[in-house]
Amino acid sequence: MAVDTADAEVQQHKRATVRPDKAAAVAEIAEAFRGSSAAVLTEYRGLTVKQISDLRVALGADTTYSVVKNTLTRIAAADAGVSGVEALLEGPTAVAFIQGEPVAAAKALRDFAKAHPVLVVKGGVMDGKTLTAEDITKLASLESREVLLAKMAGALLASLSNAVYLLNAPLAQAARVVGALQAKAEADPSVLAGGAGTPAAAEAPAAEETEAPEVEAPAAEADATESDTTTA
Repeated sequence: MAVDTADAEVQQHKRATVRPDKAAAVAEIAEAFRGSSAAVLTEYRGLTVKQISDLRVALGADTTYSVVKNTLTRIAAADAGVSGVEALLEGPTAVAFIQGEPVAAAKALRDFAKAHPVLVVKGGVMDGKTLTAEDITKLASLESREVLLAKMAGALLASLSNAVYLLNAPLAQAARVVGALQAKAEADPSVLAGGAGTPAAAEAPAAEETEAPEVEAPAAEADATESDTTTA
């Protein structure tokens, strides 16, 4: 990319004005910009040394909170290819160089500023983009990476549980059917031969005892019999 001659002269002039004893500080700040996922510039005027130490603890091990010189930081940002911070380098400045999750650091700065209003968040840079103070406030309102991962894991487990239930439901139903068939086969072995089972034999109704009717001889035959007996 072509570099404007005037800009090159300005950069060379700025580098030339840095004394040898300050060059190491510029290099250190430039490396901090390069190695950070985000950087937040703050004004710390009014904070005590102990409060600054407490802020460093609140930011955690993944964030370095450094009090810097504006002139050196401006040169270091240019060396690191970071733009958009020049307007923020006014007044006493300290930079939170974030190597970890920007959301967590933004939350720590927000909470500390609530407890210590003298801490002013000016703005910052993240992924090559300039952040305003409002952007950092919005960033602090987001859920952390750990929370999002936990929610994703919970949703995944719920989906897997539903899938397992859907897969197991037909199997459980089939097991109940097999169990019912087994119980039926034990009660009636003919089921195993492919039949539908031998129906229970119907009980025949008990035979009623009836007396044979007495047959009376016709009256005419009875009279004839008596006449023959008398004649004889």
